Amino acid sequence: MRVIAGSAKGRRLSSVPGTSTRPITDRVKESLFNILGAFVVDARVLDLFAGTGSVGIEALSRGAALAVFVERDRRARQVVQRNLELTGLAGRGQVVGDDVFHYVARPPAAPFDLVYVAPPQYQGLWEQTLRAIDRTGVTGEDGLVVAQIHPKEYVDLALQQMRLEDQRRYGSTMLCFYRLVTIP
Repeated sequence: MRVIAGSAKGRRLSSVPGTSTRPITDRVKESLFNILGAFVVDARVLDLFAGTGSVGIEALSRGAALAVFVERDRRARQVVQRNLELTGLAGRGQVVGDDVFHYVARPPAAPFDLVYVAPPQYQGLWEQTLRAIDRTGVTGEDGLVVAQIHPKEYVDLALQQMRLEDQRRYGSTMLCFYRLVTIP
């Protein structure tokens, strides 16, 4: 696992010991950031169920202004902090030890432009997280929420403020892109 592009390009990232996390593959991460393009420049990024912090760190390396990493597991938080320091991006990263649902229930100081959701598989957590984000509005007007799931987990969600904009499948990984509904 490495940083693919930007100021920390080529830096290897540490992994969380054991099987408690499922890091995004470099191939899927590269595809994600090819889709996002310049959207990440100066963005405020929220990386939920952060694991190793790979997605938020990639965003920072590509010019994001800030990345907040929310992770409940102490070992994973330590790995995220180590990876931020290893890449020289610690000054723009904030590691939060909190439950994701508790964190998104509080309104942020400023809305996030990009929210990345990659919870443990087969527990319905991605659905619960999107519903919580839909209720609390942690994203701004042009905000984007991306959920990383196994394709077998996907179900259509009836959300009030967000709609599915795009889906991409990469083997056993599916990325679902949600945006706020623009009301004329």
